[in-house]
Amino acid sequence: MLRDIALLQKRELESRFQETYVERKIAIPWDLGNDLIKVITGPRRAGKSFYGAHLIRQTGSYGYINFDDERLSAVEDYDEIISAVNAVYDHPRYLFFDEIQNLPRWEMFVNRLQRQGFRLLITGSNANLLSSELATHLTGRHASLVLFPFSFGEVLAASGGERTGIEKMAALDVYAEQGGYPEPLLKKIDRRDYLRNLLQSTLYKDIVKRFKVRSVQGIEDLTLYLMSNIAREYSFNALSGVTKCRSVHTIDKYIRYLQEAYLVFSLPRFSFKVKDQVGHNKKIYCTDNGLAVSAGFRFSGDKGALYENLVAVALKKEEIAGRISLFYWKSPQNEEVDFIIKEGPNVVRLIQVCSDITNPKTLKREMRALIKASQELNCDDLLLLNDRVDRTETFRWQDAERPIRLMPLWQWLGS
Repeated sequence: MLRDIALLQKRELESRFQETYVERKIAIPWDLGNDLIKVITGPRRAGKSFYGAHLIRQTGSYGYINFDDERLSAVEDYDEIISAVNAVYDHPRYLFFDEIQNLPRWEMFVNRLQRQGFRLLITGSNANLLSSELATHLTGRHASLVLFPFSFGEVLAASGGERTGIEKMAALDVYAEQGGYPEPLLKKIDRRDYLRNLLQSTLYKDIVKRFKVRSVQGIEDLTLYLMSNIAREYSFNALSGVTKCRSVHTIDKYIRYLQEAYLVFSLPRFSFKVKDQVGHNKKIYCTDNGLAVSAGFRFSGDKGALYENLVAVALKKEEIAGRISLFYWKSPQNEEVDFIIKEGPNVVRLIQVCSDITNPKTLKREMRALIKASQELNCDDLLLLNDRVDRTETFRWQDAERPIRLMPLWQWLGS
């Protein structure tokens, strides 16, 4: 039986190699030939399997098993899996295990195979496979990367052809609404239905089933509310009032589940005191704009929140890779800077996002917040991302004067 499953999966994989492949703009943190356990994690359907398959294909000799297959759920003797792979792939040295988190005690299995000399590439769709968690699961050395849906640059590459700045600006607005999930883009299938089904599948497979969630309606309500309020602050008390989850502890737990499944992520408010950071509200973002638009009750006119979410996702990738720490800033007067970027102990950049700065009052408000944060955080690298303006402007507020870089978002995302 296992041999038949491995054979069918092999044929499925070979047929996928005939599909269009968009080169991902990712720095690969490993050499396939070394003995590190290579881990690709990220949201469901973000392209991990396809990306991993094209990587492992370069070795010339590999075996493949996809554990997102209910027929494998009853396997108890894992040596039978290796026997099936050896029979179908002629004793490969390289192994590619897809959606490994569905295999109970997967980490023990993977560790044993590494000790036996196999070269391993694995993928998974929950945060237990994040680099911060892997040390507790894998006793051997490992390297990991997180793969999100297509970036703006990858979407442009998928559509082909050179584009002018005006064309890129128009493409950005489409991307801000539709997101970057590969299949709807490349296969021209109905995006909204696809993303709604993906959300339901993730909720039930990766959360409700895995964590034995009893209040299914409660976590659905919470998910839809958060998706409808991306780029906004939240508190556990407020969320308990607008969902069927009456306990703040349940809200906290459910948000962690949603984050583990890569549906959303939270951004803490910056403070020099860790205790104050914990006490403040956080802001919520979705890992893909299209998912938020298709699932939430958001009107398409809220371009500001959609732009801000795009920036949050791009910066979150940098934080996951360990290059930065990410926060938002708010003054006692409720002035806000969207993103505070730290490298080590130092704040190195402040980023404000505004979709339309044609109104002088809006521009003044955004720049004033940057100046105030600049003074408090001792950081002079100030960036205002917007829809079309590209210049550096010196702005003065009271006794402080700073140069602020204004840059079109399409340009920043494509750089």
